[in-house]
Amino acid sequence: MKLDVTKMDGKKAGSVDLDDGIFGLEPRKDILHRMVRYQLAKRQSGNHQVQERGDVKKTTKRIGNQKGGGTARHGNGAVSQFRGGGKAHGPRTRDHSIALPKKVRALALKHALSAKAVANELIVVDEAALSAAKTSDLVKILAKLGVTNGLIIGGTAVDLNLSQAARNIPNLDVLPSQGANVYDILKRHTLVLSKQAVQDLEARLK
Repeated sequence: MKLDVTKMDGKKAGSVDLDDGIFGLEPRKDILHRMVRYQLAKRQSGNHQVQERGDVKKTTKRIGNQKGGGTARHGNGAVSQFRGGGKAHGPRTRDHSIALPKKVRALALKHALSAKAVANELIVVDEAALSAAKTSDLVKILAKLGVTNGLIIGGTAVDLNLSQAARNIPNLDVLPSQGANVYDILKRHTLVLSKQAVQDLEARLK
């Protein structure tokens, strides 16, 4: 599959051959859904915890008489009914992550890239870099490319000027090629790849 390559100023810079096994698949929503769930579950911290009855040190002396008090026969001050007692069934430290085979994760990334290519929401640029870290310059470039909500994936390392210029622009993310992931690709409307990013992704997913 061939796609035109443009420069950051909007001018054409030839074309690039995209691997049909990565950019030409029929997107499967079930695989993409599983991958997004996997990513969102994995990034949950799961370190929230409260003190339950066994974590609170309180008296175990019987509170009041066994009979004749007219109240429940409590024998422990750590229960949740008393001030300072433990919380009943509170949150505990846990791992929210779910298992997903490595091959399925790689396939999901292929389907995410294919989804953008099929929907004509994929732009390949010659080089994802700026000569100066100016947000106003990047806004003009994005207007020429027709990007209002997008993800820019550069080469092995993100260009510093591009990264700094993009900080103050809403609905725009910048990632290195190694950081390309399904959730961030699907979250934005337009995917902008540099030629180096295309090469890196194809080498990573072949």
